[in-house]
Amino acid sequence: MSEKDVDVDTSVAAGVELVLRSTRVVTPEGTRAASVAVSGGKIVAVAAHDAAVPHGARLEDFGDDVLLPGLVDTHVHVNDPGRTEWEGFWTATRAAAAGGITTLVDMPLNSLPPTTTVDNLRTKQDVARSKAHIDVGFWGGALPDNVADLKPLHDAGVYGFKCFLSPSGVEEFPELNQDQLATSMAEIAGFGGLLIVHAEDPHELDAAPHTSGPKYADYLATRPRVSEDTAIEKLIALAKRIGARVHVLHLSSSDAIPLIAAARREGVRLTVETCPHYLTLTAEEVPDGASEFKCCPPIREAGNQDLLWGALADGTIDCVVTDHSPSTADLKTDDFATAWGGISGLQLSLPAVWTEARKRGHTLDDVVRWMSTRTAELVGLDRKGAIEAGRDADFAVLAPDETFTVDPAELHHRNRVTAYAGKTLSGVVKSTWLRGERILHGGEFTEPAGRLLERNN
Repeated sequence: MSEKDVDVDTSVAAGVELVLRSTRVVTPEGTRAASVAVSGGKIVAVAAHDAAVPHGARLEDFGDDVLLPGLVDTHVHVNDPGRTEWEGFWTATRAAAAGGITTLVDMPLNSLPPTTTVDNLRTKQDVARSKAHIDVGFWGGALPDNVADLKPLHDAGVYGFKCFLSPSGVEEFPELNQDQLATSMAEIAGFGGLLIVHAEDPHELDAAPHTSGPKYADYLATRPRVSEDTAIEKLIALAKRIGARVHVLHLSSSDAIPLIAAARREGVRLTVETCPHYLTLTAEEVPDGASEFKCCPPIREAGNQDLLWGALADGTIDCVVTDHSPSTADLKTDDFATAWGGISGLQLSLPAVWTEARKRGHTLDDVVRWMSTRTAELVGLDRKGAIEAGRDADFAVLAPDETFTVDPAELHHRNRVTAYAGKTLSGVVKSTWLRGERILHGGEFTEPAGRLLERNN
């Protein structure tokens, strides 16, 4: 019995209401057999597997199924209010819970209004409050004309600010040019905030071929790697000059990895995410007209994917998030030029990543680090992201060796369009727990129990 595996201390045993037990519990020290004691929605102890269950506490024994910390997805487009026919808090948070995600942070665009003022934030919170099955936080948006709104939004509890360097796809959320980027970055750095950036250079996109039609290779040529590489290079230079903390969203170009690694060595405060679709899908497999695979930046070639996995393994890429960006099915036309660009991945992100990760020799400890611990760290959610005393009792129970074939009819997001249709994936989420309460079991959900989170509480 290690120092970490002890009986529940008598000082906390009296208050323990629930003990969750498994032969495989993913903790910060690694996966081991353990019993996790819960009181008041918090983890109060991680004890030996055979630790005595305190009097009055309920035991849930999961056998050999794996007990994970609930995943934290910091890149989700819920689109509610305003485009609720695309997605909504009720459906998105159910899909997330079905995928073992217990916390998400909602992006500021594709809803109407966008989260670019405090009033707009309050509107979105009011809509989400009664619909959230999991905990929900919010990003703010940085636009050319809202610099004066950034500090008030920060004080109101957003976790940071998203901007685009090229057109966002919706007219109410325009991109920043380099001067506007510098102004917003300096403002955000001044109060210690975080700027998160969709990094594709508009000039490189303009210089790329402008083609239309059903062939994926033609679409891929319209968003070349150099558009990401150039944008990231400029972002790094600006962040270095200003001393700002910045985060690169949805990295798909492996060519940018050396730039990122060099910036880190120079002390630039830079973090980077990638997404399940870049790690598990390849350009070579996309059929003609299959715009369910379209996203921006795009899914690239298999060789590029291998290099992304290498950067994830060595820590150059920090974390994996879904960039869940759904639309109605009619917007997914067979013309890649005009189809809506976004992958719906909330429910399938964990099994998709785990299926590929295990093939490449990675463990569930790695997956938890990428999809829970580091995402929680990105936004400062110190109550989330790990199974250890003091954290929220948020869990997913996973049967990692069970497989299933993706059937769009079984998805919970509003529009059941998916690039994973027909794929066989490993890892079945058996139940999901939020602050010690089981919110999903056997495909059945409880009533919404999620809370709205703010950065400063």
